[in-house]
Amino acid sequence: MMDIHQILKLLPHRYPFLLVDRVVELERGQRIRAIKNVTINEPFFTGHFPSRPVMPGVLILEALAQAAGLLSFDMMGEAPGDDKVFYFVGIDGARFKRPVEPGDQLILDVKLDRIKGGIYKFGGVARVGDSIACEAEIMCTMRTVA
Repeated sequence: MMDIHQILKLLPHRYPFLLVDRVVELERGQRIRAIKNVTINEPFFTGHFPSRPVMPGVLILEALAQAAGLLSFDMMGEAPGDDKVFYFVGIDGARFKRPVEPGDQLILDVKLDRIKGGIYKFGGVARVGDSIACEAEIMCTMRTVA
């Protein structure tokens, strides 16, 4: 498990783009379950949509990718430095099943499917309660930057 302080040590994202609040389950190198509490104070709700606030699908995918990054850094046993970045490089089969609205708690389940040629492939499912909000295959890679 990880609280927000541990998450901040592993992910370079900060408000308003940090989309993981807590890790509630973690099996090293296999799977992670994380939580994003969705509140009306999120800046994207101002324009998406003013009369019926809905979390943008691309941000749900980003939340899944951030959870995948946490799983990867834990698996490697190291924290990212200024010279290493974990990039989101691809997505397949993204499907959106229900809207995510203010007051929802987004449960992010990500499992590592494989690592090949430096590309990590994950299966991700975002749920609200027992309902699937989004599912996708996510690809990420670690890169050294100057």
